[in-house]
Amino acid sequence: MKEILEGLVWVILGSAIGGPARYFVSGLVGRHIGETFPWGTMAINVSGAFVIGLFAAAAIGGTLPTPAAWQFAVTGFLGSYTTVSSFSVQTLALVRDGQFLRAGGNVILSLVLCLSAVALGYAAGSTMLGAGV
Repeated sequence: MKEILEGLVWVILGSAIGGPARYFVSGLVGRHIGETFPWGTMAINVSGAFVIGLFAAAAIGGTLPTPAAWQFAVTGFLGSYTTVSSFSVQTLALVRDGQFLRAGGNVILSLVLCLSAVALGYAAGSTMLGAGV
């Protein structure tokens, strides 16, 4: 039971940081690039995919320091930071507004960029760890 509670604390701490980070980064991107397309959400999801790739490489390579690191960073921070729910509602809003090309672009770009980012993060993590993980 103690182990479960400790894990929960790490997830809560990571989540408490991930949500505000998402709010800040998404707003910053939206203010600088514009909000006619959900660029802020795109930046959040792609950067989150890259970071989770780094952590996946560390976990598979056996260099993740503790389970608490995964609980804090991946489950907590990245779980709160990335925005599949925002992506979904923004895509729906584009469809409802008749902006089918933008909605499709959002889906395709999100898929391609996030999968590319997680692969790059994994490759970067493997390289930094000196392992061909």
